[in-house]
Amino acid sequence: MLKAVLDTNVLVSSLLVKVGLPAGVVDAWRRRQYLLVTSADLITEVRATLNYPRLRRKYLFTDEDVEQLISLLEQDSLLVPGEAEVTGVIPADPADEKVLACAADAEADVIVSGDAHLLALGEYQGIPILTVRVFLEQLAEEG
Repeated sequence: MLKAVLDTNVLVSSLLVKVGLPAGVVDAWRRRQYLLVTSADLITEVRATLNYPRLRRKYLFTDEDVEQLISLLEQDSLLVPGEAEVTGVIPADPADEKVLACAADAEADVIVSGDAHLLALGEYQGIPILTVRVFLEQLAEEG
């Protein structure tokens, strides 16, 4: 089964806009079209991002919504340490390197992101870095 690492921005967007492309990626995961790979660092980042006051004011989601997503990530994804050595790969935004570390540890097939720094790499250690749209198109082609 295809192993995919979803960047935090994809997971957060799926909760904020329930009918957009990121929500479609999460729905495909729930339908078992691919295996989601994540790490404790990425889950922590999702939780922290969803607790930003500006997001809480702008979007209508509850603590329960956040906990449901976190529980789903913890229970229904492949958790890897995310400790691969990737320091210096993205000097403009070292925080993005945790996505690469997760993908490297998992020997993932793809990274899905909306982050310009990650997308600019194109690939990391042979792992393609795709936009949400391109990933959904690939899933549709594979049927």
